[in-house]
Formats: sequence, structure tokens, C-alpha cells
Amino acid sequence: MAWGISTSGSSRNVIKALEVAKKMGMVTIGVTGRDGGDIAKMVDYSLNVASHSTPRIQEVHITLGHVICEMVDFKLFQRPDGK
Repeated sequence: MAWGISTSGSSRNVIKALEVAKKMGMVTIGVTGRDGGDIAKMVDYSLNVASHSTPRIQEVHITLGHVICEMVDFKLFQRPDGK
């Protein structure tokens, strides 16, 4: 799995990385802002924060990262509180 994060949805380096990941047969996930840009159109799964406020977009991206980490911790160690 390759997970690309871009506030604008148009970061060239993230797009290039996702293109390479797709060629490798990886599942691609885009976490974007604004209208999702080119990244939302090219990934297998897209989570778009439909806002033009960079701080708000990044806050949601950070929260998503924390939620995923907690879910992985629970799945691996069956500890709901991450301790």
C-alpha cells in the first residue's frame, strides 16, 4: 500500500511516487485537500478534505494519521488505549 498526502492534491513529487507505486502493483491511497486535485483522480482510494484552509486540511490529515496508528496498535496488540 502506498499512501500519498498532499494538501493541494497536486504535489508533483507525491503524484510521481503514486505513479511508481501503481506500476509496482500497490494499492494507492490519496489523502488530499481542496478539490482533491490530480491525486484524487489517480488513486484507488481517496480521502479528500473539501476545504481551502491549509491549517484545517492538515489538522484532519494529522488526526487521520493518529486514528490509523491507534487502529494498527489495537489490531497488533489488542490494547484499545494504545498503552
